[in-house]
Amino acid sequence: MHYSNESEEESQSSSQRRLFSAFRGRLRQAARSLQAAVRFRSFSKRESGPVDWFVDRSHQKANTDNEDKCHEPANCWGYKIIVDPSSTYHYNWLMLVSLAVLYNVVFVLGRAVFWELNNSVPVLWWTLDYACDVIYILDILVRAHEGYLEQGLLVTDPHKLRAHYLQTKHWRTDLLALIPTDLAYLRWHPFECYVQVPCPVIVRVNRLFKLPRMWEWFERTETDTNYPNVFRICKVVLAILVLIHWNACLYFAISYAIGFGTDNWVYNLDGPKNSTLARQYIYSFYWSTLTLTTIGETPVPENEAEYLFVVADFLAGVLIFATIVGNIGSMISNMNLARVDFQNRMDGVKQYMAFRKVGRELEARVIRWFAYTWAESGALDEERVLSALPDKLKAEIAIRVHLETLQKVRIFQDCEPGLLEALVLKLKLQVFSPGDYICRKGDVGKEMYIVKRGRLQVVADDGHSVLATLSAGSVFGEVSVLDIAGNRTGNRRTANVRSLGYSDLFCLAKDDLLVALADYPDARATLIERGCQLLRKDGLLDEDVFRKAKETQDSMVDSLKKLETTVEMLQTRLARLLAEFTSSQAKLKQRITRVELRPQFQEEGTQGTLEVPSLGRRRLRSFESQRKHSTETQIGRYKTM
Repeated sequence: MHYSNESEEESQSSSQRRLFSAFRGRLRQAARSLQAAVRFRSFSKRESGPVDWFVDRSHQKANTDNEDKCHEPANCWGYKIIVDPSSTYHYNWLMLVSLAVLYNVVFVLGRAVFWELNNSVPVLWWTLDYACDVIYILDILVRAHEGYLEQGLLVTDPHKLRAHYLQTKHWRTDLLALIPTDLAYLRWHPFECYVQVPCPVIVRVNRLFKLPRMWEWFERTETDTNYPNVFRICKVVLAILVLIHWNACLYFAISYAIGFGTDNWVYNLDGPKNSTLARQYIYSFYWSTLTLTTIGETPVPENEAEYLFVVADFLAGVLIFATIVGNIGSMISNMNLARVDFQNRMDGVKQYMAFRKVGRELEARVIRWFAYTWAESGALDEERVLSALPDKLKAEIAIRVHLETLQKVRIFQDCEPGLLEALVLKLKLQVFSPGDYICRKGDVGKEMYIVKRGRLQVVADDGHSVLATLSAGSVFGEVSVLDIAGNRTGNRRTANVRSLGYSDLFCLAKDDLLVALADYPDARATLIERGCQLLRKDGLLDEDVFRKAKETQDSMVDSLKKLETTVEMLQTRLARLLAEFTSSQAKLKQRITRVELRPQFQEEGTQGTLEVPSLGRRRLRSFESQRKHSTETQIGRYKTM
């Protein structure tokens, strides 16, 4: 019987162990599935937008490396926690932590002073209090595993992340915010507070040490939002409301300390209306607003403590609200800064036209051009706005904005990605008014145009007959910028192009194109061939002139190749001669050294042995001078060649 009991206990313990191991395995599997889903979601979001194949090739390479690393279980599918501070999930987490901090900022002091508020819904306060504590605890884990940049790379080693967290001051404030001061509830029940200030919830005031985390979310939002000035104003308004709320709580607490209804300055608790929570808080908030803003009359203090409190409130209100009002004024002015700058420029042009007595018709056209520019783009100066960015980021932004337009040009289709990147940075946006001539027949073509928006007319010499109409995506003048030999038009315009309404055109200068093509000779040859095809199609290419120019260019290329071969041969021979000379010089020095160290056995041979080294030195000096002279002569010839 004893053995049977032991066997039953062993079987029960083994079954418990199996259940525990199975449960732990299920948890691990769920965690891995969750991590895989999160990564798949972030990857799908990152790859959802239409991206040109050559725009983000460096990012694609980085993503490929990350995918290769994900095959390693220790890096992607393990249990390490790594938080990227630039991710959307981290931003959403900061927002959740900020809401928890804001709850403690508002309700810890409010419930500590207004006992009716504290006793109204105990279950709700319990739930919210400890939900915020759980968020604080999880935030410590998140903060201890936040990645940081080291030498431009995101550190993902958990040991380094935790060590970096402990080296900062954040862990102290996080620890202070989580001190279990709620243990005081064992002796001091939190929801048995009647006509008493402060209530037991005041022990949770250490939760306000988490305020820097909310400032971090504010800074992140201000950086990411497209309306930073509006967000700054909302942030200042929130700060004002919190200060007024705290001051209202302080006023009610001082009224309790002095005695409700003892004089006209303190709050009077007598009466059915005055004893309600709404009346208590609204009157305290009203008094705090009048005092801090100094814009209304408040009851006159009647004792020393009341005078000191009111004086301190007045001083704080003057300093704080002067700063806040100044900040709000600067924010509002910054919101209209672009409009003010645009208006100043337009006023300057109007004054100039009035001073130079420009006609009313032209002045009206200029004013309408300004109005159209502001309505379409807000008079945004792209070069000035993007001047702070590095060339790589400017190229990517320009590609996102202008690449689709540039790819519509027939001669630029299927070009090298590097050439397109270089050309995109050279595009200049020009706005033409109704009736403006973009080019006239016979003008030398120094740029090509790509229609972004608007309609253009190709008109005859009389200015009335319309030969063709160009709309968005049309291109003209692309052949003239290539400077093709044999072009019968001589790189001159063959038609008159006039803007029908307001038109936005991208302009690519001839010099900019040639500078970009200097680094891409193959692309230059391809573009010239396509330009020749267009000229042949219209019968505007002189084949003999083009063939002779090509032969001349080929002969020049062959001559340059022969010259490079000759120079390389001379360099090889010169290097060989220098090596031989260095070897012979070393041998000569060794011989002279042996002569100098030869023992002198006879006195009568002393003079002879002394003359030998001096004679050898003289020969060596003459030989080195001749070598230096010959080397300088060869270098001079090489430079001449």
